[in-house]
Amino acid sequence: MGEIVGAGLLAHVPTIVLPEETRKELNEGREISLVPGLRRLREEVFETLDHDTVVVLDSHWATTVEFVVSAQARRAGLFTSEELPRGMCRMPYDYPGDPELAASVAEFADRHGTWITPIDDPCLPVHYATINLWKYLGEGLPDKKWLSIGVCQTGDTEDHLRLGRALADGIAALPDRKVVLVASGALSHTFWPLRELRAHESSAPSHIRTPEARAADEQCVERLERGDHAEVLRTMPEFLAHKPEARFGHYLMMIGALGEERCSAPGRAFSDYENSIGTGQMHLWFDRPAGGWSVTTAESEASLV
Repeated sequence: MGEIVGAGLLAHVPTIVLPEETRKELNEGREISLVPGLRRLREEVFETLDHDTVVVLDSHWATTVEFVVSAQARRAGLFTSEELPRGMCRMPYDYPGDPELAASVAEFADRHGTWITPIDDPCLPVHYATINLWKYLGEGLPDKKWLSIGVCQTGDTEDHLRLGRALADGIAALPDRKVVLVASGALSHTFWPLRELRAHESSAPSHIRTPEARAADEQCVERLERGDHAEVLRTMPEFLAHKPEARFGHYLMMIGALGEERCSAPGRAFSDYENSIGTGQMHLWFDRPAGGWSVTTAESEASLV
């Protein structure tokens, strides 16, 4: 049966694809930690971990009446962002998709009480929450398949968890498939107003939009680093008050696939916790525990005795 071999909560901010000189100009002469973090993640994980497919849980791709999975055999073209065309302009991309996996995930929609549609339309747009991370983690690895799943803007926490459950079943149904999950998105996600934001382009956490949002982010990160996903889920209503990106749908889909509160995989930091014009950003990677994603902390401790 197929399995999930690794997962990450990763930042995709436009800054990461700007020229190094520009990044440093915006950050008081220093490199943002997100960029070397992605380079290290590629070297330590994506170039060494045995995997067939990367599934991007794309917080920038918002659907309305169903979850949609990209199902093209190949995606190629030039990407220019409608949001920031000055910085993300005519970026080439070319990677194989995984229509078999897309179809398999959709087959489990009814079982989990949700709606999932695979779409292979070649004109279906791509989004920079996928492309920016592919540029660092996938470009130059031509045998690795990439597909994206959008968040659903009418869905709540439970809906995104249900998508994750269907995703896990769809992966398991394919023999020997090895899949990496990438929850592409931010923590708290409130920007500074336009007339103020250029004073807050430094990556220093002191520029997060509010002290309360920073505190909530840091508490969430601390829980994720120790693998306390149960507490992250239990306190989700409180965290949602600080407006995480896409109502944290990218993380919820990921953890839904990893076993929800039964997952105790600790997060490895591949960056600092940083600001991006008011929003909280960080790379956290979750290695698959030896006993599987749903091994409890007590079971893990017992195995060491």
